[in-house]
Amino acid sequence: MRIKTYIDRSTMSLAAARQAAGALRAAIGARGDARIVAATGASQFGFLEALTAAPDIDWTRVEMFHLDEYVGLSIHHPASFRKYLLERLIRETGLTRYHLLDGEHDAVRGADEVGRAIACAPVDVAFVGIGENGHLAFNDPPADFVTEQPYLIVALDEACRRQQVGEGWFASIADVPSHAISMSVRQILRSREIICIVPDARKAQAVQACLGGEVSPMAPASILQTHANATVYLDQESAALLSPAIRGTILEDVDS
Repeated sequence: MRIKTYIDRSTMSLAAARQAAGALRAAIGARGDARIVAATGASQFGFLEALTAAPDIDWTRVEMFHLDEYVGLSIHHPASFRKYLLERLIRETGLTRYHLLDGEHDAVRGADEVGRAIACAPVDVAFVGIGENGHLAFNDPPADFVTEQPYLIVALDEACRRQQVGEGWFASIADVPSHAISMSVRQILRSREIICIVPDARKAQAVQACLGGEVSPMAPASILQTHANATVYLDQESAALLSPAIRGTILEDVDS
């Protein structure tokens, strides 16, 4: 695992998008197509905006898998991750091969269908974030580090649900669904490359727990420490509690 820390969120997002675009071009050049996992949430806004604007990516050769989705939430709800991906990635790029998780109708069936599809071949690059409670996808603590199942139906803890309210997706915690479909930890780790984008001061404690401490199911994203080709992108605020030895030099431009 590598950690790259940037002066601000915008520079961090551009740098992460540059690496992601390079990974897509390389996979398409080597194998004719690229398989990706896409994350959602407020932390991904700048990254996805920069990635979808990157030149020389043949998005018709990209196959996208969905990281997680709420159970029982309409695709028309503002917090729907399917809606998010359709608006911020799929329609922006003209991407035609994608697998969205349908938690609105039969969540178990939806998870199984996408799970079978993702198991057919390796994922080239997964885009992920870290939650305020340290979650990776919707794997809240204590996370299951063992299951081989590609997708799980998980219960969302209170800290996770409060984060969704704090980001403005829901009016109150009572409105946040209690369960979600989540890609499993081991499925995420099967990706050839992982790019993790984590901005903002509100993530600083989770970043410290997951990157500054030991690998533990109580800090789910700490498992990224075990991946040989994972890069975590931080801004100065999210890295504030890390020691300089861990966070590295604070970089001021995307070419650093």
